[in-house]
Amino acid sequence: MGTIMGIDFGTTNSALALNNKGSVRVANINNLTSDERTLRSVLLMNKKRGAEVGQKAVDQYIRSEGKGCRFLQSLKAFLPDSGFTGTTIFGKSFEIEDLVAFILTEVKRIGEQKAGHSIDRAVLGRPVFFSEDTAKDRLAESRLRIAAIRAGISDISFEYEPIAATLAYLGRMDTNTEETVLMGDFGGGTSDFTVMRLRSDMPTTQEEKRKRILSMGGVYIGGDTFDSRIMWEKLTPYFGRDLTSRDMKGSSLPMPLWIMHTLCEWHMIPFLRDQKTLEMIREIKRTTDDPRLIENLEHLVHENKGFSVFQAIEKAKTKLSTEMSAVISYSDRHIHLEEPICRTEFESFIAKDLNTISDCVVKTLSDAHISTEGIDKVLLTGGSSFVPAVRHIFTKMFGEHKLVHLDAFTSVAHGLALSASFH
Repeated sequence: MGTIMGIDFGTTNSALALNNKGSVRVANINNLTSDERTLRSVLLMNKKRGAEVGQKAVDQYIRSEGKGCRFLQSLKAFLPDSGFTGTTIFGKSFEIEDLVAFILTEVKRIGEQKAGHSIDRAVLGRPVFFSEDTAKDRLAESRLRIAAIRAGISDISFEYEPIAATLAYLGRMDTNTEETVLMGDFGGGTSDFTVMRLRSDMPTTQEEKRKRILSMGGVYIGGDTFDSRIMWEKLTPYFGRDLTSRDMKGSSLPMPLWIMHTLCEWHMIPFLRDQKTLEMIREIKRTTDDPRLIENLEHLVHENKGFSVFQAIEKAKTKLSTEMSAVISYSDRHIHLEEPICRTEFESFIAKDLNTISDCVVKTLSDAHISTEGIDKVLLTGGSSFVPAVRHIFTKMFGEHKLVHLDAFTSVAHGLALSASFH
């Protein structure tokens, strides 16, 4: 077996691990930030310089203030969307598979650089459900496969992300032991769960792995969902959520809420730049009592500042995992935000999401025909696993003593590379 890549292509970040004859190591994939093991899953298309990926894309986007380029993010979220086939950038058409391939090509290049030779085999992660619609789920996996092929990967396998993360735990088990574990994998777009019965010396065969998977489950709630809740509750008023305007007869009209809801999905904000929507926003500005807030909205949309605003949200959200309060702070030449947020507020914003996650955990246990007492360890990974309210779901069900935190951002990639030994 030559070197095989384990590629965790995530909604927010991507990670890479290499399996060389059964020896697995996570690769440093980014030397431009403090966490070298993750690459932002973003793409910038520049009219003069071509494509940039990851932190280079972010840096160039910030330097250029969004001028002369197209910044694309959360591409994974578009994979099951049959209505989105691609886009035109500077007069050239790109399919969704082409856009994803730019990121996978960079990941492959780094992997080959680390290995010292070319690599054409990879195990890619996928959520339990790209979509509850079976046809859309198949479409998403097919698109990801095509993107990998276009990136130069010819031998492709898929593994469910929570199963991969669970396999990453094998190396931490005591010898000659067996444990029944619940894995919670909290990504940017989904939260996925699996119950597996692990043995420290389990044979590395597909058949062995399959019989040890007792159940899987997942919901479309992730870190991006929590960011969206904060955007709606705390920041949309800065962009005119509560304003009214007037029609030609002088009647009062509320702000179209679909515009505000679109603001809450950072990867959808660029779609507000179509001519019809921009004309609507200009008309609202002309007839509202506070045009300054609509100017904020115009700037956010025109200058594609959604990514930067959501970075400020994410920074405050992360701080709330260790402190009781934070400030969402963002400023540029046109928009100035300084909005306090406390942990109890945040938890109230995501209360319904927490209930949905909890219900999914209960169902995953039920599908495995196992009780909470039958779980030996609860394995948690992903950035949102550090949110105290998320963690509380599991401490309440299983007790603090059963919780084990795996590496938040690379355990899936590590497990994907390890799972290559099972293929």
